[in-house]
Amino acid sequence: MTAWSYSSIKTFDQCPKKYFHLKVEKDVKDTGNEASIYGNDAHEAAEHYIKHGTPIPDKYAIMRPVVEKLAQFPGEKHTELKLGVLKTEQGFKPCDFFHPDVWYRGIVDLLIVDGWNAHMVDYKTGKNAKYADIKQLDLMAGAVFAHFPKVMRVKSGLAYVVSNEFLPKTHVRTEMNHYMGVFDRQLEQLEDAMQAGVFNPKSGPLCGWCPVTACEHHRPRRK
Repeated sequence: MTAWSYSSIKTFDQCPKKYFHLKVEKDVKDTGNEASIYGNDAHEAAEHYIKHGTPIPDKYAIMRPVVEKLAQFPGEKHTELKLGVLKTEQGFKPCDFFHPDVWYRGIVDLLIVDGWNAHMVDYKTGKNAKYADIKQLDLMAGAVFAHFPKVMRVKSGLAYVVSNEFLPKTHVRTEMNHYMGVFDRQLEQLEDAMQAGVFNPKSGPLCGWCPVTACEHHRPRRK
């Protein structure tokens, strides 16, 4: 089985050819853009505040109300928590992020465990929640249930810090298998592509941002 993450399966769904060059052949690197660099740095600022109380720089001041409120929640706090999951005949099992047989990998921006309850937050620095995908939370909640057997309920949310939007969802342990299967259709397509060695390009509105320039659908992005 091919190891995957939320971002990698979304890349495959967006364009199999892009996935091939970034994840299989690895002859192209996505160096990101100004927005993604800002997002990464903002996540790091939030992590340092939660872990060490390091003041959030003015550049990311828009995150302060959200992060400061979360820091007051009771419980054991985990930041940028890397979780690996194995898929076995006995069900989903926890494993190291870099386990040789890892099936799914995910990174939780912030997890707060308080007994059998947990709070899980994924920070978003996009302009708004127009294209939000709650399935990302489903996967992460499933991984949390695998790694924290005492947790029965996860209150999770996508926190859009720019537009001050919060998309919540409550997850329960009894639905763990469902959460881990939300991308089964795409995973079947990925396995078919891997076995056949065929990764057809797909045209879309993001082609102008794609780092795979040697593609029939690539076009320079308008400035």
